[in-house]
Amino acid sequence: MKYYFVFKNLKILVLTLFIIGFISCKSDKDKKEEVVVPKESVQEEIPFFKLSLAQWSFNKHIRNGEMSSLDFAQKAKEMGFEGLEYVSQLYSNYLTKGDNPKVAMQNLLDTLKMKSEKYGLRNLGIMVDNEGDLSSPDEEKRMRAVENHKKWIDAGHFLGCYYIRVNLFGSDNPKIWMENSVKSLKQLATYAKEKSIDIIVENHGYLSSNTPYLIQVINKVNMSNCGVLPDFGNFCLKREGGERWNTKCIEEYDKYKGVAEMMPAAKAVSAKSYDFDQNGNETTIDYLRMLQIVKDAGYTGFIGVEYEGNRLNEEDGIIATKELLLNTAKKLN
Repeated sequence: MKYYFVFKNLKILVLTLFIIGFISCKSDKDKKEEVVVPKESVQEEIPFFKLSLAQWSFNKHIRNGEMSSLDFAQKAKEMGFEGLEYVSQLYSNYLTKGDNPKVAMQNLLDTLKMKSEKYGLRNLGIMVDNEGDLSSPDEEKRMRAVENHKKWIDAGHFLGCYYIRVNLFGSDNPKIWMENSVKSLKQLATYAKEKSIDIIVENHGYLSSNTPYLIQVINKVNMSNCGVLPDFGNFCLKREGGERWNTKCIEEYDKYKGVAEMMPAAKAVSAKSYDFDQNGNETTIDYLRMLQIVKDAGYTGFIGVEYEGNRLNEEDGIIATKELLLNTAKKLN
């Protein structure tokens, strides 16, 4: 009887161990099956770029009082962006508060930094406008413009940005324009280098949109923190009446050729949009062709959404541009 119970208990023990081992093996097998995800399916969902939002996309809302420029970070976060690109002229009312411009600037920067940190977004750059013509043949005006831009370099440094965007206006003569552009960019890039800020030039019309001229300027400056910001849409060389803005463009540089020529010196990219067809495609820019140019250049940084249309409201235009970028990225070679 004693041996019978021992034998019986031994059978139960062996059976129990077998069942436990079977369940354990099955569980391990199930776990392995659960975590096996084809790498290709994950990679296909990730675009080659990161998304930022250009504040100019909200310029109408801000100018007519529908939106405060101080709420830019919150809006960008709600719309799913990672980076912020500020526009200096949209804060002019804050910079004139009180009697001390430096104090007004610091109060503004403190608020912008607090907001970007609160919403967990990265400050990328500041688009600087209305601070004088950096390509002016008038040396006094040119130098005044250079000095005016320095406060925005300081502002970018405080916010943790990596660039400020400048315009090159001041002369219609290519030789004079290039000569003075090189001088100003060298001075600004030298000042900005100690603050880890890049000086980048956008194709913003006229000679700055004649990209062979612009690239010659960048090559003559020959500084690692001086480059360009290719914009998909700003390639107007001449407008009716010789106006800088707001009249019909009568001569345009080839936008695809222009972006391709700029990409080797690109430190940021701006995805301009104006309107969309029923399939969500931009009506004036072939995004598939344009993004392929950007990708082929080896660019993997931020692409900034900059909606500038009239038919859609600003929020709808921003979302349409963002979706077009993400959908197009999946179709690239």
